Amino acid sequence: MKRVILVGNPNTGKTTLFNCLTGANEHVGNWHGVTVEEKAKLYKFQGQDIELVDLPGIYSLTSLSFEEEVGVKYLLSHQENLVVNICDASNLQRNLYLTLGLLELGLKVILAVNQIDKKPICKIDYKKLSQSLGIPVVAINPSKKMGIDKLNQTILDYKETKQKPLKYIQSLELNKISCFLPQKALKNQVFSNFLSIKLLENDERLFQDLKIDISWKEIKEVQQGGISKVASARYDFIDEIIASCSSKKTKVYGQSKIDKIFLNRFLAFPIFIGIIALVFYLTFFSFGSWLSDLLVGGLDRFVGQPLISLFQNSFSSSWVVSFVEEGLIGGASTILGFLPQVALLFLFLSILEDSGYLSRVAFVFDDILSKVGLSGKSVYTLLMGFGCSTTAVLTARNMEDKNSKIKTGLLTPYMSCSAKFPIYAVLGGAFFGASNIWIILGLYFLGVITAILFSFILEKTILKSKAQSFILEFPPYHSVSFKRVLKILWDNIKAFLIRVGSVILAMNVIVWLLSNFSFKFSFVGKMGGSMLESLGKILSPIFIPLGFGSWGLVSALLSGLVAKEVIVSSIAMLGHVEIGSIAMLGALTNPLSPVYFSSPYAVVSYLVFCLLYFPCLATISVLNKEIGVKWTFFGVVSEFIIAYLTSFIIYSLLRFGAWFGWGKFVLILSVVIVILLSIIIIIKRIKNKKKCEYCSNCNRSCKN
Repeated sequence: MKRVILVGNPNTGKTTLFNCLTGANEHVGNWHGVTVEEKAKLYKFQGQDIELVDLPGIYSLTSLSFEEEVGVKYLLSHQENLVVNICDASNLQRNLYLTLGLLELGLKVILAVNQIDKKPICKIDYKKLSQSLGIPVVAINPSKKMGIDKLNQTILDYKETKQKPLKYIQSLELNKISCFLPQKALKNQVFSNFLSIKLLENDERLFQDLKIDISWKEIKEVQQGGISKVASARYDFIDEIIASCSSKKTKVYGQSKIDKIFLNRFLAFPIFIGIIALVFYLTFFSFGSWLSDLLVGGLDRFVGQPLISLFQNSFSSSWVVSFVEEGLIGGASTILGFLPQVALLFLFLSILEDSGYLSRVAFVFDDILSKVGLSGKSVYTLLMGFGCSTTAVLTARNMEDKNSKIKTGLLTPYMSCSAKFPIYAVLGGAFFGASNIWIILGLYFLGVITAILFSFILEKTILKSKAQSFILEFPPYHSVSFKRVLKILWDNIKAFLIRVGSVILAMNVIVWLLSNFSFKFSFVGKMGGSMLESLGKILSPIFIPLGFGSWGLVSALLSGLVAKEVIVSSIAMLGHVEIGSIAMLGALTNPLSPVYFSSPYAVVSYLVFCLLYFPCLATISVLNKEIGVKWTFFGVVSEFIIAYLTSFIIYSLLRFGAWFGWGKFVLILSVVIVILLSIIIIIKRIKNKKKCEYCSNCNRSCKN
């Protein structure tokens, strides 16, 4: 069996090639953190087993980020394996920098040049490129399966030959610095040269990983300007290669006329808001709502009603019928009704990502997030949080700064994941009708604003971040690969169905048991006195200041710890109503109902609390693994406190506005905000005021 390591810069089509060779379906995107650890999969070519290992996207063999640390460590411990280095034909100058690093390490390299664009920036003579580098070069296009057989054949036929010396190595005068290396590190000339270059680059982490002791103080004089010297030598060599092997055009990689609008400092943010608003409208109302109604009607007519009738005719026991109707069919069909909208959300986000637009969003938000201790890298994690917080937290691994990683992980649960949408749609739809779109948009943006404010507080207090590098190459805008988008869509639909068929169904059964049986294990049904009612009544007084003190609503929040979707089915089950029915609003507004809301303002308060309170247990588990017990506990506690305070403030303001009159309320609120801003500005001016060093009696501020 041959082991082949797949290496390349981010956004060169590396994961697409991995999927094409192995038949896998790993996520593809224009982001840091799409691949956060090595992935391996076996496949066959001409009857021979090949194990392909996909490393995270890296720019060089200097560990400046989490991805590069993973990649470099793996390459150093597997130097005997064959490496397929993928480069983008339209960005060859940048990508070859990594290729030279691989050759300096003495690895066995095959260069796969990905011709993504129909009209590449430069036309390449692959034969000359192969001769210049002294390695096999294969032209490929994984998305169209072009050149894949040739690449596989090159892998099988590869024969190790003596590596052609890289001529720029001589200009670095490595003999002046190699004398600082211990004798045990000098395996051979190639490895000695590689370590000497790393000494010039001041790569302390690499020597720590190799457990080689270096006296860095002694080599400081020789090391001065070493990083720029090595980089200049490599790029000069690359320029020489490109000049001899390609005809270069004037177009810049990734440049697009559309970016003059999409990246405009005044238009970028409003355009993003407009696009997201359109996505939400199509997903949660309009087309998505129509699809959901169609699915719910079909499930009820062809599955729900026939099964319920069958059990009613077959069993005389009321608890059996109740179990099937409410615990099994009712709960599962309720959540399945939202499948079309969840699928549409993932579809639209996949299209935006595949087109190259979401990479620009990271750039737009980098400046804003840098002021609260984050970077553009956090954008991808937070955007993924709109899909699933659990998987989103994993992408925070790529933060090179530990505090930024912790903050990003803590902020992700504040995003409205797809599991929270059924809560907004059901409760908001029942009380606010068509106006619910503004409630939903407000909740999504409230989550983002809360996350940013919380990050700002952490940055100024206990989690100050270091300055971070954020390198992002804009991919050219290109037509969406619907095959890839549909694969991603199917993966998410499959995950949703598995979740409904396992976790959610199991939780519905548990909620049904707790809400229909007493502590004496006798069936109580709608008579009251169930285990869940007893527990809910103990906790419900805590939530009276928030407007929802009924035991059923509090019990639903408890069930939501397992999966947020269960909150909806729990409310329906405890209120003994069908989701979306006319009786739904009656149950929610009946003071005798266990799921009673005192007013529409209480509904908003409840939705805000559902948005901000504890994440699901799966997310808590991943947070514990990624950022540790201490910070996970801190995050969970702070989320409850923030959720409680925010719900209380919003509920109080809404009640005050209704009681005082909305016109006067807005005016008073505006005056209060202006006064607070004025106080903040005055305090800042006083803090920044400097008195002249020589005129201690002077009261005027110093102009110097």
